[in-house]
Amino acid sequence: MIRNEVLPSGMSLVTERMDDARSVCIGFWVGTGSRDEESSRAGSSHFLEHLLFKGTEDRSPSAIAEAVDEVGGDFNAFTTKEYTSFYIRLLAEHLPLGLDILSDIMWRPALRPADLEAERQVILDEILMHADEPADEAAEQSSALLFPGHPLGREVLGTQESVSAMSGERIREFFGLHYRPGNIVVAVAGDLDHQAVADGLEARFAGAMGGGTPVRQPPDDKVEPLRVTHRSTEQTHLVLATRSVNRLDRRRYALAVVNHVLGGGLSSRLFQEIRERRGLAYSVWSERVAYHDAGSVSVGMGTAPEHVAEVLDIVCTELDRLGAEGITDRELSIAKGNLRAETLLACEDSGARMSRIGAGLLLHREILSVDEVLARVEALTLEEVHAAATELVAAPRTLSVVGPFAESDFDPSSLRLG
Repeated sequence: MIRNEVLPSGMSLVTERMDDARSVCIGFWVGTGSRDEESSRAGSSHFLEHLLFKGTEDRSPSAIAEAVDEVGGDFNAFTTKEYTSFYIRLLAEHLPLGLDILSDIMWRPALRPADLEAERQVILDEILMHADEPADEAAEQSSALLFPGHPLGREVLGTQESVSAMSGERIREFFGLHYRPGNIVVAVAGDLDHQAVADGLEARFAGAMGGGTPVRQPPDDKVEPLRVTHRSTEQTHLVLATRSVNRLDRRRYALAVVNHVLGGGLSSRLFQEIRERRGLAYSVWSERVAYHDAGSVSVGMGTAPEHVAEVLDIVCTELDRLGAEGITDRELSIAKGNLRAETLLACEDSGARMSRIGAGLLLHREILSVDEVLARVEALTLEEVHAAATELVAAPRTLSVVGPFAESDFDPSSLRLG
């Protein structure tokens, strides 16, 4: 059973009771991510995520770690372009401890100067680590091409320059602006009592009142067609991408089918043609990403430099075929079956269910039941999927390349870039 309400403090609470569960997962979802930062303060959300793990007014980092370890809990966080999530999963009998720790770090973080300097170096090392991974670099570069000059095109971690310049005053200012109850959804799933959770959250609330969802500017329609980063790698990493619909658009269900048929599964056209039949790449994939006011579909792969032209020709050919012919009855059946199983399997543990209801309320302002989601997928027709594929294929494409090439090695017109 799913219940949700707005608490007197202003926090939104959503819970899902799982009768057979012995665990509970608690998540604080903050509706602020990297797109909500000024360019000079890029990386603030991620920096703050790190700092909240460095202790509170009453708890040292080691005391928090010991308390979680002692009960076998899992405590972590992550930052995205539109939100930041902090969660703890533990046995249901230890739910009060989970509420204690999460409420403490959310409302009373220490934000000590010494911790700021220690985490600054950790994050700078994290940025360097990503720069050492050509596949990561190609993906990050692809975002910059799809949303040039817009915060959605920036890396979540920030830059070496912005992180190096981040001051304690700016971090505290960012925390005070965004970490307020009107911008927070608390999601809890597992063996729980909704009212006990609500009362527990209110009793532990110690933050400033107010707050709300950040005001966001949508990206314009412009894309940057091509960017090649020359690196002496054994493989060339490619991401061919196009803009797509936002997360509130009902066409997202049809695009989920298109994505699965294109490169989202083992039976997908690109995996079968590039990997299985021709052996041109170990990994080839496609993914759909949706934001508040924009989205994208990307195809990525790593291949030997001598196979780049052939691989890109296959991808473009399959995209054109999708737009011209759509998909088959069999492909639609496989995609529907896969999406159904993926949705149901994600409901097997309290952590996955917490994420589903938390993200649903924060990002969609509604929580569809699993049956409602499955009904929308099952109702899709070949005509709807074909229409979504046609629109996707007609959109301008971008190509991100990391490997031993120069931009002059690629012909934007033949790839229909830009």
